[in-house]
Amino acid sequence: MLVLVTGGAGYIGSHTCVLLQEAGHEVLVFDNLSNSHPEVFNRITQISGQPVAFSEGDIRDKAALERVFNQFDIDAVIHFAGLKVVGESISEPLRYYQNNVEGSLNLFDVMAANGCKKLVFSSSANVYGDPDSFPIKEDFPLSTFNPYGQSKLMIENILKDVGRADPDWEISLLRYFNPVGAHPSGLIGEDPNGIPNNLMPYVAQVALGRLPQLNVFGGDYPTIDGTGVRDYIHVMDLADGHLKALSALNKKHGCEVYNLGTGKGYSVLQVVEAFAQASGRDIPYQIVDRRSGDIAISYADPTRSQEKLGWRAQSGLAQMVEDHWRWQSENPDGFE
Repeated sequence: MLVLVTGGAGYIGSHTCVLLQEAGHEVLVFDNLSNSHPEVFNRITQISGQPVAFSEGDIRDKAALERVFNQFDIDAVIHFAGLKVVGESISEPLRYYQNNVEGSLNLFDVMAANGCKKLVFSSSANVYGDPDSFPIKEDFPLSTFNPYGQSKLMIENILKDVGRADPDWEISLLRYFNPVGAHPSGLIGEDPNGIPNNLMPYVAQVALGRLPQLNVFGGDYPTIDGTGVRDYIHVMDLADGHLKALSALNKKHGCEVYNLGTGKGYSVLQVVEAFAQASGRDIPYQIVDRRSGDIAISYADPTRSQEKLGWRAQSGLAQMVEDHWRWQSENPDGFE
C-alpha cells in the first residue's frame, strides 16, 4: 500500500520509512524539515535501495495536504509530524496547540474527505502523567503536566470520537516511552537541532567532547541510585511497532491504544555507565536540582501490544547505546 508518513524525515519517522520500504510498502513523506535534514532521504535510499517520495509541506497548511491527497492515491497514514519538546511547550503553549492539534485536525479532515481512514498516530507515555503504580497499562487514568502532553491527549480524544462516530475509521494510538538508538548501519539516527533535550544524544555529545558534562536532573528520587528511571526503547523496535500496528488495521479494528515499551526501566546513571562502556570514554556529570514536571519512574506494560499486534521489543540497553554511539561517532555533525 501507499503510506503517507507525516514527519517522516524525523528521527522515528525515518527509521519507520526504512522498515515500510523493506516490507514492500510505497512511502510518501510529508515534512516541513523544521527539525530534520533532507540528507536523511539519501541515507534511507542507501539502506533500503529504494528512493523516497517527498512532498515538503506543513500540516498547518490544509491546502498543501489537499494537494498531496489529490496527487496520490494514499491508502494509509502514519502521523509523526508535531513539536515534541516538553520544556519548549511550557514556554510556547500556543505554538504547540496550533501545530500539533490544529495541524492534526487538518490532516484528519483531508483524510476523511478523500476516503483514507487508516491511521497510526504517534502518541506518548506523557499522557499518563504521574501514575500511582507500575508498570503502566493502557487503561490507567490519563493526565499530563505540560502543553506537549496535553496536545497528544487532545488528539487521542479527537481520534476516539472520530472512531466512535464513523466505524469505517481504523486507528491505532501508539503511546511510546523513551526512544533511543539508531539504525545499525550508522547511516541514520537522532539529529536534534542545537543542544539536545533528550538524554541519549546529550550523553553522546559529552562523549564526543562537544559538551563539557551531563547535568543529571535530580539525585534524590526513590529509585535504585536516586536518578530518574525510564523505559528506553530502541528506535528500530519502535519503528517495527508502527509496522505491526499498520498491519493490524482492519474493518473490525476501530480505535485501539497500545503501549510501545520494553517493560523494563533504567536509571539515568545506568544509561551513563552503559554509554561509557560502549564508547570507551568517560562521561562527566553532575547532579543538579530536579526539573519541574519530571517524575521518578516510568515504564510500560507492553502485554497488550504483544498479544494484539504480535510485537515485542528485541533490543536491550547495551544494543541501544552501541547503535547510538555508532551513529554519533560516525556522524559527529549529524546529517550536515
